[in-house]
This record gives sequence, C-alpha cells and structure tokens, in this order.
Amino acid sequence: MTVIKNKEQRVGVFIDTQNLYHSARNLYKARVNFGAVLKEAVAGRKLVRAVAYVITSETGEEKNFFEALEKLGIETKTKDLQVYYGGFKKGDWDVGLAVDAIKFASKLDALVLVAGDGDYVPMVEYIQNMGTQVEAISFGKSTSGKLREAVDDFIDLSLNPKKYLIGMR
Repeated sequence: MTVIKNKEQRVGVFIDTQNLYHSARNLYKARVNFGAVLKEAVAGRKLVRAVAYVITSETGEEKNFFEALEKLGIETKTKDLQVYYGGFKKGDWDVGLAVDAIKFASKLDALVLVAGDGDYVPMVEYIQNMGTQVEAISFGKSTSGKLREAVDDFIDLSLNPKKYLIGMR
C-alpha cells in the first residue's frame, strides 16, 4: 500500500506509553518528549484522537506526567500496576490499546501506533484489511522487524533521538 499523508486525513494516535518509556530509558537513559512524538505522528493532518495507555503505581508519583500528557491534548487511560506473589510486577495495555484501535479505525484514514512491539502485528493487519492506513513510530533499535514489515509506514525515532528525548546525555 502506498503511504498517503495529506492535511485532510483523519488521524488517531495510540500510544503504548510503557513501551516507549522503557525503550528510551534502556537505549538512551532519557525520557520521551511526547509532544514531539505526537507532532511527528500527526504530521499536519487532522487529529481525531490521541490516547496514551498508562500504568499507575502505588505511590502515585506519575500524576504530573499524566497531567502533562493531557495538556498536550493526549487523553490518558490508566490501569493499576499489578503486583504478584513474590514481588513480580506487571503493567501493560496491549489488549486494551488493540481493542480501542480496532473500534476507532473505521472513523480514521490513518491510525498511528506509537510502539515497537511485534504483538501488535495481528491488530495492524486487521485494521489494514478494514481499509485504514496503519503507521508506527518507535525507536528502531527496539522495534520488532515483523511490526516494521506489517505497517504501511514506519518512523524511526532512533534516527534523530535528540528531537524526541528529554535529558539525553
């Protein structure tokens, strides 16, 4: 499929916050500039909805971060961190993000997935079969090759990390 980006396109942006956060921290020891990532994702088109899927901790220290996302026009959907026997912790939104993306895809010309997780490939293919263009934005160094192949367009944040990171050394 040829990638089309024009100012009349209706775009939805779905952000796997944990995925991007951990990639930035592990690769660059820095934090993500979600404003810059959102601007790149929208690319001058009509933003219908931007949603960040986030995890809340026991301490609640992420409240300021959530408020900052909302000031950027990014809706936040929260889920509590799950703590299992033995101290193992888990928090992910993969299924929730996929369900929302599928629900909204018919109202969009382009759906932008902000994540590098290959688990999203079946969702990408399903949405493409609905006739919606699917793009992904992530740090290429930590992005699944299968996801890169599946999407209609891939933007590699690793090509210009300083543009998309805060506190990069």
